[in-house]
Amino acid sequence: MAILRSLAFYIAFYIGTFYYVTTSLIAVIFSRDAFRSQVHGWSRWHRRCVTGLLGIELKMEGAPLDEPVLYAVKHESFFEAIDTTALFRLPAVFAKQELFEIPGWGRTAAIYGLIAVEREAGARALRAMITEARKRVSQGRPLVIFPEGTRVAAGTTPPLRAGFAGLYKLVGLPVVPVAVDSGRLYRHLIKKRGTITYKFGEPIPPGLPREEVEARVHAAINALNG
Repeated sequence: MAILRSLAFYIAFYIGTFYYVTTSLIAVIFSRDAFRSQVHGWSRWHRRCVTGLLGIELKMEGAPLDEPVLYAVKHESFFEAIDTTALFRLPAVFAKQELFEIPGWGRTAAIYGLIAVEREAGARALRAMITEARKRVSQGRPLVIFPEGTRVAAGTTPPLRAGFAGLYKLVGLPVVPVAVDSGRLYRHLIKKRGTITYKFGEPIPPGLPREEVEARVHAAINALNG
């Protein structure tokens, strides 16, 4: 049954993905709101496929805040990456540059306002990234980062990437750590039934020393690994 559920999920999700990417690129010609509606529709379609076809339930412990903050999210699978626009209101997500090179999707991501991260770039690229981040904050949008830098195996607790502390310092926003335990169910080709939980930590104020903010964020995003 797990194989059949996963097969149905892939068929439905990728057909929907083709539809939403196509319609979003058409919608942007006419209206930014219409474009965003298609992007959000894609994320909601993914959720419906996850819950309706895979039999995975979503559980929320806490909730996003109303004001712009920097969300630091645990990253165990593609689930939370796709789910960001369903979870947050108009999030500006930091995403690796390679994703912007995907035909169709990359163009849609750039128009929506995702922020490209060039991991090997120098100070000039960093300044450009911070400028874009501040622009999104001025529009009332939250920032979302996966501070581990890439997907990690379920139950593992690698250190945060060095760039997180620099970003925290330069944007000057509170950080809300978010734990999520999607890896054990969603990460593999054959998905499993069960419950994926989001756990929102307490806001961490700006201006803390690097060691302190990294320790607090690291502990909070791994709160579901017990």
